[in-house]
Amino acid sequence: MRIPGIVTLALTGLLVAGHLIPATAPPVPVAQTSLRAADPSVIRVGSTYTAVQSYNGGIAVRQASSTGGLAAAPARQIWSDTRNLGEVWAPEITFDGGRYWIHFSAGRGNAHRMYVISSAAATSGYTGETRMALPDDKWAVDGSMFVFNGQRYFVWSGWAGDTNVEQNLYLARMSSPSATTGGRFVISQPRESWERVVGNPFINEGPEAIKDPNGQLHVFYSANGSWSDQYCIADLRLRAGGDPTYVWDWYKSNGCQFGSNRATMMAGWDPTLTVNGPGHHSFVLLNGDINTSPPAGSHFPLMFHAVPKGTPYSWDNRYWYTGTFLWWGNSTYTRANVPGATSTTGFGLKFFE
Repeated sequence: MRIPGIVTLALTGLLVAGHLIPATAPPVPVAQTSLRAADPSVIRVGSTYTAVQSYNGGIAVRQASSTGGLAAAPARQIWSDTRNLGEVWAPEITFDGGRYWIHFSAGRGNAHRMYVISSAAATSGYTGETRMALPDDKWAVDGSMFVFNGQRYFVWSGWAGDTNVEQNLYLARMSSPSATTGGRFVISQPRESWERVVGNPFINEGPEAIKDPNGQLHVFYSANGSWSDQYCIADLRLRAGGDPTYVWDWYKSNGCQFGSNRATMMAGWDPTLTVNGPGHHSFVLLNGDINTSPPAGSHFPLMFHAVPKGTPYSWDNRYWYTGTFLWWGNSTYTRANVPGATSTTGFGLKFFE
């Protein structure tokens, strides 16, 4: 049984490659927080959970001993838009080389670009903003940094050109946490029918990297417009041994893996019970490092924003939610027009409200 507000799992384990792996965590109650906001980014450093958010025209940090405690924690403003850059969107926090790094988008209209600040402490002492010189210098939002196989990467949502036709996902190698090197590489475009339910523009955004128990790289992202309850989370999975910068080495889930509309869900995945339009999530990883991704069988925390069912769907009605996720084996993804292959099987994710 699934009870609104509390999710229980009637599972004895996880079937992976034909083997049953016992579940290692009991059912976890998850809930809407009191924080009416969007785009959560949360990491754990030691036993402290640190979250960042757009706040008061700038960026604020909250800290607590649990994800559920973040909403009640004081918001400490750590950066203000003193240069009047414009709208500040979707700050993302990571911990790299003994420093906290926050990447965020700022600008107006087609001027949105990515910026970065850093500090040795989570709640104070941040540098002034540095504009990131992303390759091709096009509109860019929702950027986040990760390290895979010893190489640092930056992934973001942006435009191919100078007009707002669609938001694609792009990847670039990084030479440091504040600089990319080489070109930008498209890894996803909103071209599947289930991610084109809402358009003008069509959307792939909010990319979040994680590594599965087989060591394969995933980028989970939000599809369809955030102004609609069709907003949902889908997956890109890199083939084993694949090149993250080569688009045909990525396979896309056959539908949403976390969403509120059954018609767009991947077969075997159920729509949400208590929220509409879940999206722009944060895997709560140790140090924000994908190399600390959880093993098969473990429930692990995440945060996401959504609108409570029964409430008019609007940006102003989005709240942060706590949730959990679980690796799910034998998930087949299909991608049309892939040279030499049309499908691949591996891990996906089950998300729980």
